[in-house]
Amino acid sequence: MEDLKAKLIPIAKDSEAIILLHGLSRTRRSMNKAGRSLAAYGYKIINVDYPSRSADISALSQQYITEALKQCDTEGVKKIHFLTHSMGGILLRDYLASQIIDKLGRVVMLAPPNQGSEVVDKLGSWKLFYYLNGPAGLQLGTDNNSVPNRLGPVNFQLGVIAGNKTINPFLSGLIPGANDGKVSVSRAQVVGMKDFIVMPYSHSFIMRREAVIEQALHFIQQGSFAR
Repeated sequence: MEDLKAKLIPIAKDSEAIILLHGLSRTRRSMNKAGRSLAAYGYKIINVDYPSRSADISALSQQYITEALKQCDTEGVKKIHFLTHSMGGILLRDYLASQIIDKLGRVVMLAPPNQGSEVVDKLGSWKLFYYLNGPAGLQLGTDNNSVPNRLGPVNFQLGVIAGNKTINPFLSGLIPGANDGKVSVSRAQVVGMKDFIVMPYSHSFIMRREAVIEQALHFIQQGSFAR
């Protein structure tokens, strides 16, 4: 970890921004640690708080990413990066499928359901699932018509970090292969990504792990993960 930290470079304060997008049924508080760590290197942090259970993915992406980008414009940043967790990555993919971000730098997605999740396939018909996850949650299945699978390849500089540890054996039992309790390692990947690594953390807490945050910043600065 110390070797990786030594490779991370402070920048001129607030010259570049990192927009943080939390996951489904979470709030901006889940990204607070990442925000503090990244801000220490000089980045302007915009930690978006969006009501993930209130609307579908497109409605959420268009409203809340647009608002974050307007804030970047008022701050006069030169480059805009993103760090997302879980469904936050799908919001960004949805936005970039129809919009251009002129100052877009690099993107790191943590545990994204880039090809959907079998958890939605198996539990999506349960009333409790809808209550806990809302309309956006139902859009994250693995079938060809799910939002992640309709979006196609990415065409921006993307690094993906997947987890392969779980704290939820029940949900992990619904997912074939290595997984983080919500998303399989294989389904976190997407065509067009520039780099991909697997780290030994669970879906619920991967965004709070210092080693993950440092890897994310290494990709933002270098375009690859450290090995």
